[in-house]
Amino acid sequence: MQIKTESVAGTPALSIIGLEGELDASNFKDLIGAAQKLYEQGTRRLVLDLSRLNFMSSSGLVALHSIARIFRGDAPSDLEAGWSAIHAMGEDVQRGTEPSVKLVNPQPKIASTLQKTGMDRFFAIYPDLQAAVNSFHDNR
Repeated sequence: MQIKTESVAGTPALSIIGLEGELDASNFKDLIGAAQKLYEQGTRRLVLDLSRLNFMSSSGLVALHSIARIFRGDAPSDLEAGWSAIHAMGEDVQRGTEPSVKLVNPQPKIASTLQKTGMDRFFAIYPDLQAAVNSFHDNR
């Protein structure tokens, strides 16, 4: 999987992470690390561009949830916790939409996975990058 980051001018700081390829157990920690680094550098709003991601395993779902936790100022999920990490995702889905992390254009297989797991209710999902970026400016 390729991870590309980009900063967008504005306050609070906004970044975009573009993903290409497959997000799975072999690389999900890399994505979490990239998001953690952006947060440590001051980014407080994040757009994840999924338009070039063609596969996402359950590890990818854990990565997305961990990133949401990071961007709300919490510790990421315990990556060694197995099912308890999945259970924590379910609890957060029940709490409502995550305001600091937004998703862009997931491919049909990815969108189906998000829908089946309820993560489509946890993350706001936009059809294109500009709409996602603008949504942060619309909700100041």
